[in-house]
Amino acid sequence: MDFAFTPAQEQVRETIIRFAQKHIAPRVREIEETETFPVDLFPKFADVGLMGIRYPEEDGGAGMDKVTDCIVREEMSRVCQSISAAWSAATHIGIWPIWRGGTDYQKERWFSAALRGEAIAAFALSEPDGGSDTRALKTKAEKVPGGWKLNGAKLYITNAPFANFLLLAARTKPELTSDAISLFIVDLPNPGIVIDKLDKEGIRASETGLVHIADAFVPDEALLGGKEGSYHLVMEALAENRVGVSANCLGMARNAYEVALDYAKTRLVRGKPIIEHQAVAHRLADMATDVETMRWMVYHGAWRVDQGTCDMALASKIKLHCSETAVRVTESAIRVLGGAGLMREYPVGRIHRDALVYLMGEGTSEIQRNIISRTLKAE
Repeated sequence: MDFAFTPAQEQVRETIIRFAQKHIAPRVREIEETETFPVDLFPKFADVGLMGIRYPEEDGGAGMDKVTDCIVREEMSRVCQSISAAWSAATHIGIWPIWRGGTDYQKERWFSAALRGEAIAAFALSEPDGGSDTRALKTKAEKVPGGWKLNGAKLYITNAPFANFLLLAARTKPELTSDAISLFIVDLPNPGIVIDKLDKEGIRASETGLVHIADAFVPDEALLGGKEGSYHLVMEALAENRVGVSANCLGMARNAYEVALDYAKTRLVRGKPIIEHQAVAHRLADMATDVETMRWMVYHGAWRVDQGTCDMALASKIKLHCSETAVRVTESAIRVLGGAGLMREYPVGRIHRDALVYLMGEGTSEIQRNIISRTLKAE
């Protein structure tokens, strides 16, 4: 398959590089150390069309394809994964199901507000007892006069500490079936919801929360699409987003590799750059190869999304490979830098911690292998 980025896609790349250098790079050290996300970035994202990059122009978006979306993710993650993670949660998985299955009222009130940078979304799916088994979630929604009463808990929810609303998955039927799971749009604050901010080792400035839900009332119009059974929208959003987070992994790996390469060319030992030592050169060769394989998998997957031919198994293969490879590349960067790799003067330690998140985030590597292996059995 012949492949090249279009001039328009390369223009978007240059735009996001400039945006990231102006609005993100100068703040990385501070926000990582304070573990606080700069929410003032959301209106800036909206000003340059980043909140709606994956949505049609007629719906208020920028009308870009998945390849372009992955370019944005790659370049933003190359500068700061915390920022990229929070942006992704708010503008992709947090509102994608609303765009796909919401009523006109829901799209206008929540989806359009998010595209304008006026409301920040969080996607509340994972639970303390369920892990990656989404069908076994325990949060319940009980029908009451005028709406629904929600009870349960959600864990590791990106953006929850500062979000304006949650897109929350709850069980509307007792059966362990996909049509028993529905999505609710929950405005925050809500008297029945308490959110504890969690401390993390990776993507520290991307705020993550534990959500306690006790008799939280939501009106009838909060039920996504006005009907029960939204599990298919959850799976659709996860599949596309797994290709997207693979682009995040590519951006992190690229940055780590570039830092290591530059260091190896300038760090002198006994009068010559360490890249001239075969052990270092071979490690960099492996890193360069890994980054290239990630690039091909990410953009092949993005192209398949745009063609409508990216299934769950392919998305899982891409996510599995890119997350595991990003961890390997970022660890290798630390090894190239040696003692300097452990110093905060260089970003490779932070990048490695951030990369580790994606061994679990968006579905663990084991879950990806489960999905892939099921398709192998059917071949």
